[in-house]
Amino acid sequence: MAQITVTTGRIVGQVDRRIFGGFIENEGRAIDGGVYEPESRFADEAGVRIDTRDAIAGLSMPVMRWPGGNFVSAYHWVDGVGPKDARPNRWDPAWGAVERNQFGTDEFMTYCRDLDTEPYLCFNMGTGTLDEAMAWLEYCNGTEDTAWANLRRQHGRDEPYGVKYWGLGNEMWGDFQIGHLTAEEYAAKAKRWALALKRVDPTIQLVACGRDGLHADWDAIVVEALVKYVDWYSMHIYTGSDDHWSNVLQVHQVDRALEYAGALIAGARYRQGVEHPVHITYDEWNTWFATRNDRRRGELVQERHTLSDALAVATYLNIFVRRSDVVKMANIAQVVNVLAPIVTGPDGVLKQAIYHPFAIAAAHTQELAVDAYVDCPRYEHTEEHNDRWEHRVGDLGPFPVLDVAATRSEDGTRLVVSVVNRDPDSEHRVSVVLSDATFAGDVTIRTVSGPHPLATNEWDSPDVVGVSEAGLEGAGQTLEIVVGACTYTQIDAAIGVNRE
Repeated sequence: MAQITVTTGRIVGQVDRRIFGGFIENEGRAIDGGVYEPESRFADEAGVRIDTRDAIAGLSMPVMRWPGGNFVSAYHWVDGVGPKDARPNRWDPAWGAVERNQFGTDEFMTYCRDLDTEPYLCFNMGTGTLDEAMAWLEYCNGTEDTAWANLRRQHGRDEPYGVKYWGLGNEMWGDFQIGHLTAEEYAAKAKRWALALKRVDPTIQLVACGRDGLHADWDAIVVEALVKYVDWYSMHIYTGSDDHWSNVLQVHQVDRALEYAGALIAGARYRQGVEHPVHITYDEWNTWFATRNDRRRGELVQERHTLSDALAVATYLNIFVRRSDVVKMANIAQVVNVLAPIVTGPDGVLKQAIYHPFAIAAAHTQELAVDAYVDCPRYEHTEEHNDRWEHRVGDLGPFPVLDVAATRSEDGTRLVVSVVNRDPDSEHRVSVVLSDATFAGDVTIRTVSGPHPLATNEWDSPDVVGVSEAGLEGAGQTLEIVVGACTYTQIDAAIGVNRE
């Protein structure tokens, strides 16, 4: 029997709800045809799809990143404000399409308000200028009688939006990015921008454009140069394989990246005497295996996610919880239609397999990450598969077949244990042992499951991968359950202090 030993008093980090954030970009059908589709019978008077918005609301996302992504590096925000019939069509060189600019800053802010989520905007550091960036910040946050703040007022918003999070570019390290830069060029430019932007609004939090946390030719240079001037360091990761074990284990590259990037930040802060915290945000992450054939919006990936992908997503979230000491924000890429948990069609929305672990983790994860030790069978991983990405993780193993994260409430009355059984063939009996507490009443077991690792939800069979829920009574220090093969199981239990 596998055993999970939880020590509720051993706190490993404060869980920040921003790890359950989202990201939408003007790419494919994410905005046009996903979030915004005036022609849809589900659209409101503003052209926003209500069914999509309701499905996103079910993910309880506290922060939303926009407008990119690669798209932002040639995006000029002034094209997307003011009367819609006066907004220009522009060629989008990132994704090879015409951008109609019908969903811009004010529409995004309204969308965030309706979702009760905080906006996170990203500056154009490709073709954009510092003057343009300062103007956008003033348009959003300005309170004085100035031209840009007054333009916002003319567009119907008297009060400032108060946007807190601003990204200093997107993936500027890549030669695929419009206006890409070397690490030294980016660091010098971002420092100039940061100093100027904080003069417009000193309350904002700036996000430095990182790579993957593992490249000394970018991450080390940028961290050292910008740690004084930013509040966040951004990293991106995508994983995916046609082999189940590789698909679910590649995610542990996040563990390696966090060790390296976290040490870079800690070292730079120490050497330079930086007192303010600099946290890591994974503001793009997801599973992605399907091959992109070209860069036209109409052909971009509307990946059909599998149960295996759902377990990978659950493992990502478990890692973010376990490393909540350094990861304070994460944004799944993306939310609608492009690699997304939600797909739209003329008859409504389809919730993909990855929707379900995200939704129940976001809804029930507690405030404090606590220590959980897992004793279970392990899997030795070899890298001999058709992987889309070049993540080498075999040396981090052997991996427990059960990936586990545990959180408890601040008052110590509730415990949530998230168990990903990555074994595609075998169920496992699990004994959950509380070393310093007792189960004290109701226990809810939520399970994401499907018939096999490659199972997907389709329009004619939308519930092949779904969530089931069961209740039981817990007493004493031990709870025994069975986790099915290839499942994500969430144990949500009332607990009390062990008085023995």
